[in-house]
Amino acid sequence: MENQCLPKKAPGFCSFRYGLAIFLHFCNIVIMAQRVCLNLTMVAMVNSTEPPHLHNGSTLETLDDLKGTVSTGQHGVWVKWAPPLERGRLTSMTLSGFSMGPFIVLLVSGFICDLLGWPMVFYIFGIIGCVLSLSWFLLFYDDPKDHPYMSTSEKDYITSSLNQQVDLPRQSLPIKAMLKSLPLWAIIVNNFAFIWCNSFLVTYTPTFISTVIHVNIRENGLLSSLSYLFAYICGMVAGQLSDFFLSRKIFSVLTVRKLFTTLGIFCPVIFIMCLLYLSFDFYSTIIFLIFANSMLSFSFGGCLINALDIAPRYYGLIKAVSSLFGMTGGLISSTMAGLILNQDPENAWHIIFFLMAGINVASLTFYLLFAKGEIQDWAKETENTRL
Repeated sequence: MENQCLPKKAPGFCSFRYGLAIFLHFCNIVIMAQRVCLNLTMVAMVNSTEPPHLHNGSTLETLDDLKGTVSTGQHGVWVKWAPPLERGRLTSMTLSGFSMGPFIVLLVSGFICDLLGWPMVFYIFGIIGCVLSLSWFLLFYDDPKDHPYMSTSEKDYITSSLNQQVDLPRQSLPIKAMLKSLPLWAIIVNNFAFIWCNSFLVTYTPTFISTVIHVNIRENGLLSSLSYLFAYICGMVAGQLSDFFLSRKIFSVLTVRKLFTTLGIFCPVIFIMCLLYLSFDFYSTIIFLIFANSMLSFSFGGCLINALDIAPRYYGLIKAVSSLFGMTGGLISSTMAGLILNQDPENAWHIIFFLMAGINVASLTFYLLFAKGEIQDWAKETENTRL
């Protein structure tokens, strides 16, 4: 029924909107490169007599904030650029750059530090970022209707598919109902836990490897990068499996969301505990660290897209609010970990990992109790959503 108003020939993969998704994919790679390269170069910057965990905390916090701002802004882009039936593919293609970025930068930064010196890492990724920024200003338009380089057929396809949503009756924002919605809070709380955990692991994996395994900067970069390669794979698998379960009607939407949220939030806790108590040699430590990092990406098929299930009408707003809470978690996580490492180096990793485990378990419990898989009453497109 929805497709009756759409053009008969809709441009496919070789289209401007998919090109935009790929471009944003590379932007996210560079954003994470600029974020993560600092974590590895910290190991090279410090004096050999200094503890390797000392760093400029304000710089990390600023970069965390910028990463969250860009992520939130990209969800706003797809509100006008992504047809409803393609939003999952386009957003997953875009956000996967956040997993691929750390893999690439950690893979090459160790060699750059070793061969050219650590300042060259910032010059190289900084120049790439400037080029992409300039390209963004030249190629991107807020509304596809205004873009001079797009085909008319693609413009018609995007605008006609979105007109069905835009033409719906305007409704006041049900703020009170949203504040009382436990399924919405379940999403927000688990976004907080996800970004808390991810921010710490992104920031301190090179430091952990340096202080616990004692490897050189080149090996550190190679070992740290493996976690993000597996995270990229896990994220892609999560997206494919969740769609498979739903399309074949093997599980309900709620079951799928709870399954992948459990895998993404609880499995890292298991491997973190294994890292503390069952890692007796180099290989076991690396394996547990890789799994602790990579299993987080299963959340892509769970709580991180659950807002589309319960309130597609307010998806952009919910993602913005979730990202705001998540950024707060990321800032607190990085800052608190740095303070703990400075004040109690001997027991620091145990304290940090147990704190992370407690937050993950509490958030997951809340999600399993209150998450929903259907559109909530306050988000339905009816005349009775006004409070």
